[in-house]
Amino acid sequence: MKNFLSDEFFDQLEVLSLHFKSSLMGIFGGTHRIKSYGQTVEFADFREYVLGDDIRKIDWNLFGRFKRYFIKLFTDERRMHIRIFLDCSRSMGAVREKAEYAIRVAAAFGYLGVRNMDKVSFYLINEDKCQNPFGFLVGKNAFFSVIENLANVKFEGDAKISDAILSMPAISGNDGMSVIISDFFTENDWQKAVNYLTFKNHQVLLVQTLLPDELHPSFGGRSELIDSETEHLIDGKHLRLRIGRQMIAAYNQAMDEYLEEIKTFSMKLGIDFITVSTGVPIEDMLFKRLLDIEFYRRVT
Repeated sequence: MKNFLSDEFFDQLEVLSLHFKSSLMGIFGGTHRIKSYGQTVEFADFREYVLGDDIRKIDWNLFGRFKRYFIKLFTDERRMHIRIFLDCSRSMGAVREKAEYAIRVAAAFGYLGVRNMDKVSFYLINEDKCQNPFGFLVGKNAFFSVIENLANVKFEGDAKISDAILSMPAISGNDGMSVIISDFFTENDWQKAVNYLTFKNHQVLLVQTLLPDELHPSFGGRSELIDSETEHLIDGKHLRLRIGRQMIAAYNQAMDEYLEEIKTFSMKLGIDFITVSTGVPIEDMLFKRLLDIEFYRRVT
Protein backbone atom coordinates (compact mmCIF):
# COMPACT_ATOMS: atom_id res chain seq x y z
CA MET A 1 0.00 0.00 0.00
CA LYS A 2 1.18 3.53 -0.69
CA ASN A 3 3.14 5.08 2.18
CA PHE A 4 0.68 7.95 2.52
CA LEU A 5 -2.13 5.41 2.99
CA SER A 6 -0.36 3.27 5.56
CA ASP A 7 -1.94 1.02 8.18
CA GLU A 8 -0.78 3.50 10.81
CA PHE A 9 -2.80 6.24 9.13
CA PHE A 10 -6.03 4.23 9.29
CA ASP A 11 -5.31 3.02 12.83
CA GLN A 12 -5.45 6.64 14.00
CA LEU A 13 -9.02 6.92 12.72
CA GLU A 14 -10.33 4.18 15.03
CA VAL A 15 -11.13 6.80 17.68
CA LEU A 16 -13.45 8.78 15.36
CA SER A 17 -17.03 8.27 14.25
CA LEU A 18 -19.04 10.18 11.66
CA HIS A 19 -21.70 12.38 13.22
CA PHE A 20 -25.01 12.89 11.44
CA LYS A 21 -26.56 16.16 12.53
CA SER A 22 -30.11 15.46 11.41
CA SER A 23 -32.52 12.57 11.08
CA LEU A 24 -31.88 10.80 7.81
CA MET A 25 -33.53 7.79 6.25
CA GLY A 26 -30.75 5.41 5.27
CA ILE A 27 -31.41 1.68 5.43
CA PHE A 28 -31.32 -0.74 8.33
CA GLY A 29 -27.99 -2.29 9.24
CA GLY A 30 -25.64 0.57 10.21
CA THR A 31 -24.63 1.99 13.56
CA HIS A 32 -26.18 5.47 13.49
CA ARG A 33 -28.93 6.10 16.01
CA ILE A 34 -31.78 7.99 14.40
CA LYS A 35 -34.30 10.12 16.28
CA SER A 36 -37.09 7.72 15.43
CA TYR A 37 -38.12 4.27 16.52
CA GLY A 38 -37.42 1.12 14.61
CA GLN A 39 -36.83 -2.59 14.86
CA THR A 40 -33.57 -3.17 16.71
CA VAL A 41 -33.52 -5.11 19.98
CA GLU A 42 -32.46 -2.17 22.15
CA PHE A 43 -35.33 -0.76 24.18
CA ALA A 44 -35.94 3.02 23.92
CA ASP A 45 -39.33 3.96 25.44
CA PHE A 46 -43.02 3.15 25.90
CA ARG A 47 -46.14 4.76 24.46
CA GLU A 48 -49.84 4.01 24.73
CA TYR A 49 -51.32 1.54 22.30
CA VAL A 50 -53.45 3.00 19.50
CA LEU A 51 -55.66 1.14 17.06
CA GLY A 52 -53.54 -0.33 14.30
CA ASP A 53 -50.38 -0.89 16.37
CA ASP A 54 -48.73 -4.31 16.34
CA ILE A 55 -50.27 -6.15 19.33
CA ARG A 56 -47.11 -8.26 19.60
CA LYS A 57 -45.34 -5.18 20.97
CA ILE A 58 -47.75 -4.75 23.89
CA ASP A 59 -46.03 -4.93 27.26
CA TRP A 60 -48.28 -7.26 29.28
CA ASN A 61 -46.44 -6.57 32.54
CA LEU A 62 -47.44 -2.91 32.30
CA PHE A 63 -51.00 -3.95 31.45
CA GLY A 64 -51.09 -6.02 34.62
CA ARG A 65 -49.99 -3.02 36.69
CA PHE A 66 -51.98 -0.19 35.06
CA LYS A 67 -54.78 -1.99 33.20
CA ARG A 68 -53.83 0.02 30.11
CA TYR A 69 -52.09 -1.05 26.94
CA PHE A 70 -48.55 0.19 26.24
CA ILE A 71 -46.23 -0.86 23.43
CA LYS A 72 -42.45 -1.00 23.51
CA LEU A 73 -40.37 1.27 21.27
CA PHE A 74 -36.90 0.34 20.12
CA THR A 75 -34.06 2.41 18.69
CA ASP A 76 -33.66 2.64 14.94
CA GLU A 77 -30.20 2.03 13.53
CA ARG A 78 -29.59 2.95 9.90
CA ARG A 79 -26.92 2.41 7.28
CA MET A 80 -26.11 5.67 5.55
CA HIS A 81 -24.56 6.31 2.15
CA ILE A 82 -21.29 8.27 2.29
CA ARG A 83 -20.59 9.83 -1.12
CA ILE A 84 -17.07 11.19 -1.55
CA PHE A 85 -16.53 13.41 -4.60
CA LEU A 86 -12.86 13.92 -5.49
CA ASP A 87 -11.78 16.66 -7.90
CA CYS A 88 -9.33 14.89 -10.25
CA SER A 89 -8.37 17.95 -12.29
CA ARG A 90 -4.81 18.80 -13.22
CA SER A 91 -4.72 21.70 -10.76
CA MET A 92 -5.27 19.18 -7.95
CA GLY A 93 -2.41 17.02 -9.17
CA ALA A 94 0.05 19.57 -10.55
CA VAL A 95 2.06 19.07 -7.35
CA ARG A 96 2.00 15.49 -6.07
CA GLU A 97 1.89 16.68 -2.48
CA LYS A 98 -1.53 18.22 -3.12
CA ALA A 99 -2.88 15.13 -4.87
CA GLU A 100 -1.72 12.80 -2.11
CA TYR A 101 -3.21 15.06 0.55
CA ALA A 102 -6.59 15.08 -1.20
CA ILE A 103 -6.51 11.28 -1.61
CA ARG A 104 -5.74 10.84 2.09
CA VAL A 105 -8.70 13.07 2.99
CA ALA A 106 -10.97 11.03 0.72
CA ALA A 107 -9.62 7.75 2.11
CA ALA A 108 -10.13 8.94 5.69
CA PHE A 109 -13.82 9.67 5.13
CA GLY A 110 -14.24 6.40 3.27
CA TYR A 111 -12.66 4.43 6.09
CA LEU A 112 -14.83 6.13 8.72
CA GLY A 113 -17.84 5.19 6.64
CA VAL A 114 -17.08 1.48 6.27
CA ARG A 115 -15.95 1.33 9.88
CA ASN A 116 -19.51 2.30 10.87
CA MET A 117 -20.93 -0.24 8.39
CA ASP A 118 -22.17 2.53 6.13
CA LYS A 119 -22.20 2.28 2.35
CA VAL A 120 -19.34 4.25 0.74
CA SER A 121 -18.92 5.45 -2.84
CA PHE A 122 -15.93 7.30 -4.32
CA TYR A 123 -16.85 9.54 -7.25
CA LEU A 124 -13.94 10.81 -9.35
CA ILE A 125 -14.68 14.08 -11.12
CA ASN A 126 -12.87 14.79 -14.38
CA GLU A 127 -14.18 17.22 -16.99
CA ASP A 128 -17.99 16.80 -16.97
CA LYS A 129 -17.95 13.14 -15.92
CA CYS A 130 -18.39 11.66 -12.45
CA GLN A 131 -17.02 8.11 -12.36
CA ASN A 132 -17.64 5.54 -9.65
CA PRO A 133 -14.95 2.93 -10.43
CA PHE A 134 -15.24 0.93 -7.20
CA GLY A 135 -19.00 0.57 -6.82
CA PHE A 136 -20.61 0.52 -3.37
CA LEU A 137 -18.25 -0.44 -0.56
CA VAL A 138 -19.53 -1.95 2.68
CA GLY A 139 -17.07 -3.23 5.28
CA LYS A 140 -13.32 -2.89 5.72
CA ASN A 141 -12.46 -5.81 3.43
CA ALA A 142 -14.19 -4.16 0.49
CA PHE A 143 -12.54 -0.85 1.34
CA PHE A 144 -8.99 -2.20 1.52
CA SER A 145 -9.46 -4.19 -1.67
CA VAL A 146 -9.72 -0.94 -3.69
CA ILE A 147 -7.86 1.66 -1.66
CA GLU A 148 -4.57 1.26 -3.53
CA ASN A 149 -6.44 1.92 -6.77
CA LEU A 150 -7.60 5.20 -5.26
CA ALA A 151 -3.96 6.04 -4.53
CA ASN A 152 -3.18 5.64 -8.25
CA VAL A 153 -5.88 8.02 -9.51
CA LYS A 154 -4.74 10.27 -12.36
CA PHE A 155 -5.25 14.02 -12.14
CA GLU A 156 -5.72 15.62 -15.53
CA GLY A 157 -7.84 18.14 -17.41
CA ASP A 158 -10.48 20.32 -15.78
CA ALA A 159 -13.18 19.42 -13.24
CA LYS A 160 -16.64 20.71 -14.04
CA ILE A 161 -18.08 19.81 -10.66
CA SER A 162 -21.69 20.80 -11.25
CA ASP A 163 -21.90 19.35 -14.75
CA ALA A 164 -20.43 16.08 -13.48
CA ILE A 165 -22.65 15.67 -10.42
CA LEU A 166 -25.82 16.85 -12.12
CA SER A 167 -25.24 14.40 -14.99
CA MET A 168 -25.27 11.42 -12.60
CA PRO A 169 -28.32 9.15 -12.36
CA ALA A 170 -30.80 10.49 -9.83
CA ILE A 171 -29.27 10.55 -6.35
CA SER A 172 -31.37 9.26 -3.48
CA GLY A 173 -32.41 11.85 -0.96
CA ASN A 174 -32.23 11.97 2.81
CA ASP A 175 -29.88 8.99 3.01
CA GLY A 176 -26.50 10.24 4.10
CA MET A 177 -23.52 12.47 3.59
CA SER A 178 -21.72 14.04 0.62
CA VAL A 179 -18.13 15.28 0.82
CA ILE A 180 -16.61 17.34 -2.02
CA ILE A 181 -12.80 17.57 -1.99
CA SER A 182 -11.46 20.21 -4.37
CA ASP A 183 -9.46 23.41 -4.63
CA PHE A 184 -12.61 24.90 -6.23
CA PHE A 185 -10.44 26.55 -8.88
CA THR A 186 -12.89 26.07 -11.71
CA GLU A 187 -14.99 28.34 -13.90
CA ASN A 188 -17.82 25.82 -13.68
CA ASP A 189 -20.61 26.88 -11.32
CA TRP A 190 -19.92 24.26 -8.62
CA GLN A 191 -22.52 25.89 -6.32
CA LYS A 192 -25.28 24.30 -8.43
CA ALA A 193 -24.06 20.84 -7.42
CA VAL A 194 -24.05 21.80 -3.75
CA ASN A 195 -27.55 23.24 -4.04
CA TYR A 196 -28.66 19.95 -5.60
CA LEU A 197 -27.14 17.86 -2.79
CA THR A 198 -28.72 20.01 -0.10
CA PHE A 199 -32.04 19.81 -1.95
CA LYS A 200 -31.64 16.04 -1.63
CA ASN A 201 -31.24 16.62 2.11
CA HIS A 202 -27.66 15.37 2.28
CA GLN A 203 -25.30 16.46 5.01
CA VAL A 204 -22.63 18.23 2.96
CA LEU A 205 -18.99 19.03 3.69
CA LEU A 206 -16.75 21.06 1.35
CA VAL A 207 -13.02 20.45 1.85
CA GLN A 208 -10.91 22.98 -0.02
CA THR A 209 -7.40 21.60 -0.39
CA LEU A 210 -4.69 24.14 -1.24
CA LEU A 211 -0.92 24.33 -1.36
CA PRO A 212 0.72 26.83 1.02
CA ASP A 213 1.77 28.97 -1.97
CA GLU A 214 -1.82 28.98 -3.23
CA LEU A 215 -3.00 30.34 0.08
CA HIS A 216 -0.10 32.74 0.66
CA PRO A 217 2.42 33.00 -2.20
CA SER A 218 6.02 33.26 -1.09
CA PHE A 219 7.70 33.56 -4.48
CA GLY A 220 8.52 36.70 -6.40
CA GLY A 221 10.56 38.08 -9.28
CA ARG A 222 10.05 37.27 -12.94
CA SER A 223 7.62 34.44 -13.60
CA GLU A 224 5.84 32.87 -16.54
CA LEU A 225 2.20 31.94 -15.96
CA ILE A 226 0.90 28.62 -17.25
CA ASP A 227 -2.63 27.25 -16.91
CA SER A 228 -2.23 24.12 -14.75
CA GLU A 229 -5.46 22.63 -16.14
CA THR A 230 -4.36 22.68 -19.78
CA GLU A 231 -0.58 23.01 -19.38
CA HIS A 232 -0.76 25.80 -21.94
CA LEU A 233 0.37 29.38 -21.60
CA ILE A 234 -2.30 31.81 -20.46
CA ASP A 235 -4.30 32.93 -23.52
CA GLY A 236 -1.73 31.18 -25.71
CA LYS A 237 0.83 33.84 -24.92
CA HIS A 238 4.12 33.99 -23.08
CA LEU A 239 2.82 35.91 -20.11
CA ARG A 240 5.84 36.97 -18.11
CA LEU A 241 5.37 39.07 -15.02
CA ARG A 242 7.50 40.59 -12.37
CA ILE A 243 5.76 39.56 -9.19
CA GLY A 244 6.25 42.12 -6.47
CA ARG A 245 4.74 42.93 -3.11
CA GLN A 246 1.75 44.79 -4.54
CA MET A 247 0.82 41.90 -6.80
CA ILE A 248 1.13 39.40 -3.94
CA ALA A 249 -0.98 41.68 -1.73
CA ALA A 250 -3.65 41.85 -4.46
CA TYR A 251 -3.59 38.06 -4.81
CA ASN A 252 -3.97 37.58 -1.04
CA GLN A 253 -6.91 39.97 -0.99
CA ALA A 254 -8.59 38.16 -3.89
CA MET A 255 -8.02 34.79 -2.19
CA ASP A 256 -9.43 36.06 1.11
CA GLU A 257 -12.51 37.36 -0.68
CA TYR A 258 -13.00 34.04 -2.47
CA LEU A 259 -12.71 32.08 0.78
CA GLU A 260 -15.20 34.42 2.42
CA GLU A 261 -17.56 33.95 -0.53
CA ILE A 262 -17.49 30.15 -0.12
CA LYS A 263 -17.91 30.49 3.65
CA THR A 264 -20.91 32.78 3.27
CA PHE A 265 -22.46 30.48 0.66
CA SER A 266 -21.98 27.49 2.99
CA MET A 267 -23.47 29.25 5.99
CA LYS A 268 -26.58 30.20 4.03
CA LEU A 269 -27.14 26.54 3.10
CA GLY A 270 -26.27 25.27 6.56
CA ILE A 271 -23.41 23.09 5.33
CA ASP A 272 -19.83 22.67 6.55
CA PHE A 273 -16.79 24.16 4.81
CA ILE A 274 -13.11 24.10 5.70
CA THR A 275 -9.94 25.16 3.91
CA VAL A 276 -6.87 23.01 4.55
CA SER A 277 -3.28 23.68 3.60
CA THR A 278 -1.11 20.75 2.59
CA GLY A 279 1.57 22.37 4.73
CA VAL A 280 -0.45 21.48 7.83
CA PRO A 281 -0.45 17.83 8.97
CA ILE A 282 -3.63 16.08 7.94
CA GLU A 283 -4.07 14.98 11.55
CA ASP A 284 -4.72 18.63 12.43
CA MET A 285 -7.72 18.65 10.12
CA LEU A 286 -8.99 15.25 11.22
CA PHE A 287 -8.56 15.62 14.97
CA LYS A 288 -9.09 19.35 15.44
CA ARG A 289 -10.85 21.21 12.64
CA LEU A 290 -13.59 18.68 11.94
CA LEU A 291 -14.13 17.90 15.61
CA ASP A 292 -14.58 21.63 16.23
CA ILE A 293 -17.45 21.80 13.75
CA GLU A 294 -18.87 18.52 15.10
CA PHE A 295 -18.63 16.79 11.73
CA TYR A 296 -17.81 13.69 13.67
CA ARG A 297 -17.08 12.73 17.23
CA ARG A 298 -14.60 10.70 19.21
CA VAL A 299 -15.56 7.15 20.08
CA THR A 300 -15.76 6.60 23.81
